Amino acid sequence: MYDETYDNPSPLQLQLDSFLRTSVFESGLAEQSLSAYAADLSRYINHLSDNDIREPKDILREDVLDHLIALRKDGMASRSIARHLSAIRRFHRFLADERVTDSNPTEDFDSPRIVQSLPHVLSASEIEAMLASPDTSTDKGTRDAAILELFYSCGLRISELASLHVVNVQLAESSIRVQGKGSKTRLIPIGEKAISTVSNWYTVRTRWKQDDNTVFLSTRGKRMSRTSVWQVVKHAARAANIRQNVT
Repeated sequence: MYDETYDNPSPLQLQLDSFLRTSVFESGLAEQSLSAYAADLSRYINHLSDNDIREPKDILREDVLDHLIALRKDGMASRSIARHLSAIRRFHRFLADERVTDSNPTEDFDSPRIVQSLPHVLSASEIEAMLASPDTSTDKGTRDAAILELFYSCGLRISELASLHVVNVQLAESSIRVQGKGSKTRLIPIGEKAISTVSNWYTVRTRWKQDDNTVFLSTRGKRMSRTSVWQVVKHAARAANIRQNVT
């Protein structure tokens, strides 16, 4: 029942096929529900595959949340996301019951609460307000402006921003090389505004103590933690009068 166009189905795709068969023969799942489960879970597995996750045992709680956030960014309604999560939870219960995995990454999920707490997808005007919030007359504000620009215009994750190295930012070539999940490398184009903002930060950076070769440093010259980078985003949201969780 998995997509027969796969020449080499991954372990996850094979387990999905097994799950769907079991749902029909043991749970008596209706044809309409089966089709919805197949579509939702295929999308989930494709998302995992895009992040080099092909084995059920490698799926973490954060990977499930990352998929739900991606659905929200795509404009999916909360009710539809809740349906996706219901299918995902049932699939992971099956994997645990069949002893395919030792644990269930969705075990402690409260579906309504999880969906309600997903980050708010910002409008263009809200993003502009956040990008304009740092005081670029200060060194720290210049750094924060560069963080926000790469976060929103280039779509870098918080963890990718925190670990981004100077050598991987090629301003002359208008590109950034990012190593993401599963050691997967992406080449991301950057526009003139981002180039200008990062260049301004580099001018400031040369005056700061430098104990690390990552792009973004703390005021003590150390690599910024993921939490510190996220605090920059949250502070910008508050400054722009955005009260919801942001993404």
